Amino acid sequence: MEQQTHPKHYCGVFGVYGHPNAAELTYYGLYALQHRGQESAGIVSCDGKQFHEHKGMGLVPQVFKGKVLHELIGEMAIGHARYSTTGSSHIGNAQPLTVDCSRGRIAIAHNGNLTNASQLREELEEKGSIFQTTVDSEIVLHWLAQPTHNGENTLVTTIRKLEGAFSLLIMTQSEMIGVRDPYGFRPLCIGQLANGSYVLSSETCALDLIEAKFVRDVEPGEIVIIDEKGLRSIQAFPEHKKRSFCIFEYVYFARPDSTLADQNVYKVRVNMGKELARENPLDADIVVPIPDSGNCAALGYSLESGIPFEMAFVRNHYVGRSFLQPSQLIRDFNVRVKLNLITDLVKGKRVIIVDDSIVRGTTCKKRVNSLKEAGAKEVHVLVSCPPHKNPCVYGIDFPDRNKLMAANYNLDEICQYLDADSLNYLSQDGMVRATGKPKDSFCMACYDGVYPVEYDPGVDKHIMERRRERFEKLVGDDSQPKLL
Repeated sequence: MEQQTHPKHYCGVFGVYGHPNAAELTYYGLYALQHRGQESAGIVSCDGKQFHEHKGMGLVPQVFKGKVLHELIGEMAIGHARYSTTGSSHIGNAQPLTVDCSRGRIAIAHNGNLTNASQLREELEEKGSIFQTTVDSEIVLHWLAQPTHNGENTLVTTIRKLEGAFSLLIMTQSEMIGVRDPYGFRPLCIGQLANGSYVLSSETCALDLIEAKFVRDVEPGEIVIIDEKGLRSIQAFPEHKKRSFCIFEYVYFARPDSTLADQNVYKVRVNMGKELARENPLDADIVVPIPDSGNCAALGYSLESGIPFEMAFVRNHYVGRSFLQPSQLIRDFNVRVKLNLITDLVKGKRVIIVDDSIVRGTTCKKRVNSLKEAGAKEVHVLVSCPPHKNPCVYGIDFPDRNKLMAANYNLDEICQYLDADSLNYLSQDGMVRATGKPKDSFCMACYDGVYPVEYDPGVDKHIMERRRERFEKLVGDDSQPKLL
């Protein structure tokens, strides 16, 4: 199977309060957020007294088959589509997670990664807490279940203990709660249905699918509480002003039909292509995107440069999970099954190919080779973001530095490896200009190495690995075939 060449998505959350078909709407919301997590999916609903839940490994429509949704009764539901940034890929780690405690039942769905998870877990274990999973989301549940001391608001005090990136959906038997970390690393927005029901979602594209009206984003550090009285807000970090929204949402993760922080993702990506053309003018015959993530930037490059845009690579949108390994008779099957090249469009042409990022470079190299084999006269590679030189500790599955091509080789060496005629990246300033926002509003650690929240990966690496090994031995091997 092909080695991972793009960072994997880190999770999507979606919730509905006050609708008789809350679980069904949550299903459609997760369907729209499928791009954010493809390993497991789950929904927990509440009828005011009891929780009803269903979780499974696989894509959303694979998990919720038959009459499953009809059994998730209640006017409130939260859902989660997951990729395992922390914890193994196993049904035991699928979310939403639930707990039954003295406060009643609590469910949680989490997008992001806690950088102080190990310390918080150690403290809880010293208090006698017993963990059932290896995901950091369970830590939040345990803190919420702690008794209230001196009248303190357990919700606010718990949120203030957390460090790193987190957009949370929390559901009790009477309310749905949305939480965003004070830096605003991960997106979370509020919508409203025609009947007045509230919706919380990772992206606005999911609101569109169920015809919910976008109300506003959940502000960094904000806690929104939705119950029978409506929506009210608490700012858990009133003194915190620094903002660090993940700029890679604009580059790659979010769907182009979503709006993040008042900026449409499609327009930002087209602007990135225009900036790329201004910084790297080339003589060529056609501009070709690597579908689908390179489409918008390639269009922007074409519009700015005047070089014709051609969809020379055709994507097979029906590629699902592979249960068979290709034989040696079909070389590069996992690459070719996704994208096929229209030879007539590139033969004898000087071709610019545009992609959103190069992580390890193996897939890009195969694209260049296929173009040259098809008779392209020249192949120039342009990337609509700067070189990735640092891992992410806030929930994106970027590899360690030793596996990031740009962290270990210079531009000429990468170009030579790709067998391209030229290679250029968008600058950090060009990327920021494309968003229309100031640079200090973003986290760009994967590019510039500046981490907004301090984190020492050596502190808890060995502890977490031991826990994962122990957990996997306990539950056995229930791994699923990976997506192509």
